[in-house]
This record gives sequence, C-alpha cells and structure tokens, in this order.
Amino acid sequence: MEHSPDDPAPGGGDGNRRDEREPPQIVGEEKDGSLYPYDYLEEPSRPSSRASSAGGRVSPSILQDLASGDMDNVAWSELPVERVYDYFAQATSLESVLRAFGELKAKLGVEELRGLELFGALREKLCTQKTWKARDALQLLEKRANQQEYMGQKAAEGVKVLIVGGGPVGLRLAIDCLLLGCDVRVIEKRPSFSRNNVLHLWPFTIEDLRQLGAKKFCGKFCAGAIDHICIRSLQCILLKISLLLGLSFHAGVEFLQVLEPNADTGWRAKLNPSDHFLNQFEFDVLVGADGRRSTVPGFDRKELRGKLALAITANFVNYFTREEVAVDEISGVAFIFNQKFFKELKADTGIDLENIVYYKDDTHYFVMTAKKYSLLKKGVLVADLPDTRDLLHPSNINKEELYEYAVDAAGWSTELPQLDFALNHYDEPDVALFDFTSIFQV
Repeated sequence: MEHSPDDPAPGGGDGNRRDEREPPQIVGEEKDGSLYPYDYLEEPSRPSSRASSAGGRVSPSILQDLASGDMDNVAWSELPVERVYDYFAQATSLESVLRAFGELKAKLGVEELRGLELFGALREKLCTQKTWKARDALQLLEKRANQQEYMGQKAAEGVKVLIVGGGPVGLRLAIDCLLLGCDVRVIEKRPSFSRNNVLHLWPFTIEDLRQLGAKKFCGKFCAGAIDHICIRSLQCILLKISLLLGLSFHAGVEFLQVLEPNADTGWRAKLNPSDHFLNQFEFDVLVGADGRRSTVPGFDRKELRGKLALAITANFVNYFTREEVAVDEISGVAFIFNQKFFKELKADTGIDLENIVYYKDDTHYFVMTAKKYSLLKKGVLVADLPDTRDLLHPSNINKEELYEYAVDAAGWSTELPQLDFALNHYDEPDVALFDFTSIFQV
C-alpha cells in the first residue's frame, strides 16, 4: 500500500522473512541479462487471424515509441484504427494515454463528443472483428452500465460534476459518475502521473477493477497471488476506462477556490491557469479528491493522534533482471511475529525497525516503520525535538543519512543485486520519512 501520514503503520504477516509466493512471470525479450517487457495486455485465446501481430501481442515498436515518449513521430494518419487503439491500450503515462486517445477519436471522427454520446459512438465504431481488443473492453463497460443501479445511465443524467484530483480515488469516482449519466470533468494539478508508491488492493477492489476491464489494459494486473499495483499504473488503467466512458480530463489545472452563484452564473471554480476554459464551467456537484490536504473548503477535520510511529518509504529502480525477478517479496514482517529477523538486522546494520514491507512492481517499493532512537543514532534525525512537526521538518532531516538508512535496510532484507533510487516528480531520490501517528477524520 502507499503509506502517508494518514495511514496506519504497516505490519502483520506470518513472521516469515520473505514471501514464499512465486515471482511474477514477465513476458518480454532478453537483452544483456535484462527482461524488457513488451506485452502488458491480456492475451485471450483467439484465432491468429484476429490478432494484430503474432500471438495477439502488441508490436514491440509500439512499446518503443511509448517508452521514448516521442509520440510526434508516429505516423498516426497511416495507422489502421486497431493499431491506434493498441497505442492507447498500451500507453503507460498520462501524456501518452491522452495523446493516443485524442488520435483515436480523430481517427473515428468523434473529437467533439464526450459523455454518453462518446461512449455510444465508440461502441458503435470499435466493436468490429478487427478491433476485438477494444470490443472486449467496451463490452465489459456496457455490461457494467446495464446494472440496475445505473438505470441505463440515466440515474443522474445531466448532472454536472467537477472532481478535483486525478488520483485513484478521483478517477474511480469519475467512472461511477459517468455510469450514472453525469457530465464529468476531472482536473489534476500535476502535469503527469509520477507516484511510484505501491498500493495493496483488497480482494473486493481487485474484483471491481477486473469487472471494469483492468486486465484489458494491464495483462499482469493482480496476476496469480499479486495483490498490489504501482499508483501511476493504476491511474493509467482508471484513466483509460473513464476516457472510454466519456470523461473530460484536464492535467496541469489547479483548483483555487469556489465561486458562489450570482444572478448570471451558477456554481463555478476559480482555477489556475486563469484563462482555462473550465473557469466558466458551471457545476452541480464539486468533489475534493485531492488528498489529505484538500483545497476544497467546507469540510472540518479532526486529528487523531496515537503513539509516535515514524516510517520510511523508498522506491528503487526495477531493471527487470533475472536476479531481481528471483528475489521474493515481503508481504509484511512485524517484530512481534519474527523477532529473530529484526534482531539480526539490528546486529548487522544498527537499524532498528518495527516492521517492513517490500513489493515488486514498476519499482522496488519498501515501507518500514523505524524506531526514533535508531533514526537519531544513525544521524537521520539531527535532533530529538518534542513537537512532531519540528522533528520531521526538512531542516531536521539529514537526507544523505536517510538515503543510506533506506538502502541498508532494503539491501539486508532482500539482497537485491542493485539498489538505485527511482526519482520522484521533483527529480529527487524517491525516499520519504513520514509520521504515521496522525490520522484525520472528516
């Protein structure tokens, strides 16, 4: 799971040092000892005549274009519609998803449509023999839309909804609003999906996402015993589903304040940039899905505090080598269940933890709860300050010591062959020290 100051401390597990599950199987080609995945789409058993390439796999050239980020050199006008859809389904970034979907709409001549009209047009134009991948995804969404509670997508027809925040919560909410028949706009402050942290998914969440067609856009989604996913990968899946349903998504747009109605206009939002056309959008429903520091006013929160719990999250680059694939995950090891593990860790490294979790996804993701005295002794915390906000203020954290602490704990726990930090959206090592003590309640 992704951990933040609002989350409970990680823990639990059966006390084993490492997870006994089989490592995930990665389809790809091997170069220089590394596995380069080229097919993250589900490959149902189908006649070869229906496949866009051998075995039903998406061409490696598509993945190369997406990996390079150079979408301008793709000859979109020369591609058949099923090929353009492959680009959309295979896209792994916010920018490439939106670009490919825009090209798909242009290819089909439905650029001006959205909402129910767009969903209907896509079903009509894409449900053909050649575009069976699109057809399968759209049929799943149509099946969901036909559930009784949505009343044929007329339960909230015409209701205008503005959702602030394009994370997993905002996008999943957008999907249900679209299924209810709403006119939905989502604004996201960040210009890209950049969150490396990994979410643990509960069984009912996995089933919900499967019913919505998650595996049509990510064949490795929760395959076998895997029950977690990188946040940005989940965002891409949910964005693709919501775009097919007719969502209007706007990145790089910041919510500033609510503008109350007057004699001439209804409820609106003041946004940055000030010249964005959604500044004139009049909505019936405003939803704040922008995290614990939500900028949407009017919701008082109470802070609940318990015993101090400090945790570190760290993401390392996954090179997909065979050595990395062979390393077992740690689904959750806590001191009370495996004291030997933590005593040996302390003896070998001087690091004293309460628990640790390791998930393998687009990155190698670790979250661990550290004892305060250990952070002080290792020089991660400069001074022992009584106020938690002062204790975890950037001026009281030695970043280099924090990086070393995370590397030592991760390396000892897993024996991964190489630990290079992945970068966050600030282009800095993706390592953070959080206070798990604070829990907010609306």
